Amino acid sequence: MNKLFIVPALCAVLFQSCAQNEEKKEQPVKREQPEVKVEFKLTDFLSDNESLDKEVERVFATLDDTAIVAQLVMPAVGRLGQTEATIKSHIKDRIIGGVLMLNGTKEEFTSWIKNFEAMNDTLGNLPFLYSADAEPSLVNRKIIGSTPVKKANELKTVDEVRQVANTISDELNAIGINYNFSPVVDMSPNKTVGFRSFGAVPANIIPWSQAFIEETQKKNIVATAKHFPGHGLVSGDTHKSLQMIDGELKEIGNYPSLIDNGVMSIMVAHIGVMNNPKYDTKGMPATTSEVIVTQLLRGEYGFKGLIVTDAMNMGGVASIPQCEVKAVNAGCDIVLMPVDAKKAHSDILKKYRTDAEFKKKVDASAKRVIRMKIALGLL
Repeated sequence: MNKLFIVPALCAVLFQSCAQNEEKKEQPVKREQPEVKVEFKLTDFLSDNESLDKEVERVFATLDDTAIVAQLVMPAVGRLGQTEATIKSHIKDRIIGGVLMLNGTKEEFTSWIKNFEAMNDTLGNLPFLYSADAEPSLVNRKIIGSTPVKKANELKTVDEVRQVANTISDELNAIGINYNFSPVVDMSPNKTVGFRSFGAVPANIIPWSQAFIEETQKKNIVATAKHFPGHGLVSGDTHKSLQMIDGELKEIGNYPSLIDNGVMSIMVAHIGVMNNPKYDTKGMPATTSEVIVTQLLRGEYGFKGLIVTDAMNMGGVASIPQCEVKAVNAGCDIVLMPVDAKKAHSDILKKYRTDAEFKKKVDASAKRVIRMKIALGLL
C-alpha cells in the first residue's frame, strides 16, 4: 500500500475515535432515581385518589383468601369481650383484621395493642383497626382511667362538644385506638341510646354530631355515626331482641348531611323495618338486609366509607343462622363481635370460595378496610 494513503487514513481513524470519546463524555450519566414513597392521610380515604387506589390493589394482591376474609372480622377484648389469649390465638390463625377494646383500663388496652401489633409484625399480618365505644356518655365506663368528660345529654354548647371530642381523641391516640364508634345520632326517646345522643334538643343532633366527627377525624381517628337507620324511636333494647321500626324511617334524615360532610364510618343496628313497602326487611334486622345496607345506605345515600355492624352477639341478631355471612352479603364491611370469630371467619371463607358474587362483595369490603388502614398511616 502506498504510504501516502496510510497517513490520512490513520488520521481519520484517530479523529473518529476522539469524536466518539467526546460524544461519550457529553452524554449525561443515568442514575437510578430513589423510589418516592407516597404518604396518605385520613382525608384521602373518601377522595378520588389514583395513587391510593393503586396502593390498595398492591396490598390486596399480597393477601391469600384467609387474610382477605380476616379483614372483615372484628372481635372484642376486655371484660365484656374475649380474653387476651383468645385474641392472640386468632392473630396466630390469621382470622381477624381488628379488635374492639371493650371494658378495661387504659393501661391494659395500651399494653394489649402493643403486644398484638408486635405479633402481627412478626407473623406478617396487616396491622389492625382498634376500635372503642368512646362516646361521651360511655367512655369513662368503657375505658377505666380515661379523663372524665360530660355525658352527651349533659353538654350545653357545640364548643363543649368539640372540647369533649378532642379530649376523647387524645386519650384514644395515647392508647393506640384509631376507630371510634361515636357519635350516636339517634333521637332521644329510647332509654338504651337516648342519653348517649345529642338528641335532648333535636335540632342539635346533626350540627353537634358533625362537630364531634370533625374533631375526631382531625385527630386521625375514624368517627362512626350510629345506629342506622335509627334506634331512638323504637321502644325496646336490641341487646335483648330484634326491635322493629313500624312504617316510616323517621331518623334516616340525620345521615345525609353527615355523609356529605365526610363521616367515614356508619354502624348499622339490629333493627328491622315493617309496614314500609320500600324498605321492609322481611322480619330480619337491618344488618342482614341488602335493602337497608346496599340499596339505601350505599345506593341512595352514596356512602363510600366503612359500614360496620352493631355487635353480632346481641339478641337482635345472634340467633339467626350464619348471621355474619348474611351481614356481609347485605353489604356490611366489618362484622363486629361475632359470637365465635373462628366460626364466623370459616363460614364467610367457605361461601367466599364457592360463590362468585359473594366473593366480589368480600373483596370490595376488604379493600375498603385496607384503604382505611393505609389512610390512617398503619401501612
